[in-house]
Amino acid sequence: MARDFYEVLGVSRDASADQIQQAFRTLARKYHPDVNKDPSAEDRFKEINEAYHVLTDPDTRKRYDRFGEDFDKVPEDWEERVGAGAGGPRGGRPSGGRVRYGQGFGGGFGGADGINIEDLFGDMFSGSGGFGPSPGADQEAVLELTVEEAYRGGKRQLSIGGRDYGVNIPAGVVDGQRIRLAGEGGRGSGNGPAGDLYLVVHIRPHPRFRLDGRDVTVDLPVSPWEAVLGTTVAVPTPGGDAKVKVPPGSSTGRRLRLRGEGMPNPRGPAGDLYAEIKVVVPTTPTARERELFEQLAADSTFDPRRSR
Repeated sequence: MARDFYEVLGVSRDASADQIQQAFRTLARKYHPDVNKDPSAEDRFKEINEAYHVLTDPDTRKRYDRFGEDFDKVPEDWEERVGAGAGGPRGGRPSGGRVRYGQGFGGGFGGADGINIEDLFGDMFSGSGGFGPSPGADQEAVLELTVEEAYRGGKRQLSIGGRDYGVNIPAGVVDGQRIRLAGEGGRGSGNGPAGDLYLVVHIRPHPRFRLDGRDVTVDLPVSPWEAVLGTTVAVPTPGGDAKVKVPPGSSTGRRLRLRGEGMPNPRGPAGDLYAEIKVVVPTTPTARERELFEQLAADSTFDPRRSR
């Protein structure tokens, strides 16, 4: 089944002739093989060209709207035949298949078998017959950052595709965010403007910090006595150490929230930092430590496996 010609041009079925022509001009700028070197561009342009020819001829468009892909098997006087009771497309003689417009490039777009590009596009083409100004394509590249670099931001020199760029990284960029470098993308043709280059931020995994948007989680090791008695300790953040109060009776897995100590946000509140407690025991206790733990075991009635 052939694609719907209205779909090919991206217009509605009630589009005006001007809308169809504008859609064709836009698509032709993008897919004309003098501009687009993608191997599939030629076939795409032929499809666009065919749709344009069918939908800009009032009689052909009327047949297409009535009979769909069989429009070219219907005689031009089908309306008269229908009025005389001939029964529509079966009253006509097949034309021998669909007509394709602009089958070749170079000279194949002129004359009766194709379209005259210069007549159709006018000032879109240069006086020498070449394709006129066309904007360059936007491009993307991955920008890898550490958590600390994403937190601080700042200027950075990059080399992409043999070209050097000075990039201003905003403080608090997050994974997947795009940084736009205006006019640094693909070159335009015929004095057309260059496209933009977008740097897509990828924050590398960190041995200590875990990111969830702008929130940061970090493990906070504490000793058994600190967990039982409570204490105030330093906790690392991407911007440096901060102080956190460990409440008495804290167990592994308890999360302590430090508001605003996560990733910065230039357009709103910063993220939070969560210090997740991990109770760590000495693996090689001294004789005195072992003695104290044995005394605690003998005196304590605490059973961590008892339901509470």
